[in-house]
Amino acid sequence: MIDKVIGFIGTGIMGKPMARNLLKAGYSLIVHDINPDPVAELVGEGAQEAASAKNVAEQSDIVITMLPDSPDVEDVVLGPDGVLDGARDGLILIDMSSINPLVAQKVAQKVSEKGVGMLDCPVSGGEPGAVSGTLAIMVGGEPALYESCTELLLVMGKSAVHVGPIGAGNFTKLANQIIVAINIEAVGEALVLAQKANLNPEKVFDAIKGGLAGSAVLNAKAPMVMERNFQPGFKIKLHQKDLNNALMTAKDLDVPLPVTGIVQQFLSTLVADGHGEDDHGSIMRVIEKLANVEIAK
Repeated sequence: MIDKVIGFIGTGIMGKPMARNLLKAGYSLIVHDINPDPVAELVGEGAQEAASAKNVAEQSDIVITMLPDSPDVEDVVLGPDGVLDGARDGLILIDMSSINPLVAQKVAQKVSEKGVGMLDCPVSGGEPGAVSGTLAIMVGGEPALYESCTELLLVMGKSAVHVGPIGAGNFTKLANQIIVAINIEAVGEALVLAQKANLNPEKVFDAIKGGLAGSAVLNAKAPMVMERNFQPGFKIKLHQKDLNNALMTAKDLDVPLPVTGIVQQFLSTLVADGHGEDDHGSIMRVIEKLANVEIAK
């Protein structure tokens, strides 16, 4: 796999460190993004720059996309000067964006008509996981194609689990995002209660993190909020997008998601208040505002 040329489109908060890990592992990398700054950084570290998504596909054996939302993936892959315009038979497309599963299936159908194989591989772990190469990768697609790309995926993640056919990766990511969002909201309620009771939330965190209430979300987000650190590892506006996709998919499948709907309203409130670029730990700030208290050390 190391002899394959990898194209990487989308070098934002997550994409840039993921691409950097591929460079460190010795892969030949061709990069493209509408923002020239991260591309210039990666070129300075040994990558090559491409002028368009089409140009990336023309020079690559495997193209990885890491983009904000479903319309971005459709545009970059299927639009003018997109991946499909430059694709040749046998190209592999690995979309690591978090998008609507039905869009992943639509894109896969379109690219298969040109002999391109596709995996949908959304990730969990935020910027810290992208930097350290410890992302959890959820893979949808043909088993044989998954097997052929596992080595590459494990450069960027600590796990790459095949969960089903194309679209299954993003269905799994929606389940992940529901759990994360509701967990953050629950942590917020608990720490606001502790603060209102005149307890030290740091001591409460230390007391409960080793028990059944302990979680990766609690360990990652409680210290950030207590330090009033809302620098984004994963942005509020992106989590809002993911829960929108979850609720739309649930509607199509006749699945009630009542608590997800409530937390989605919290996310929408934060976006309306100008916090869309903040870390999704900011969900706790809605509870703080309702209780007129701030969680702090």
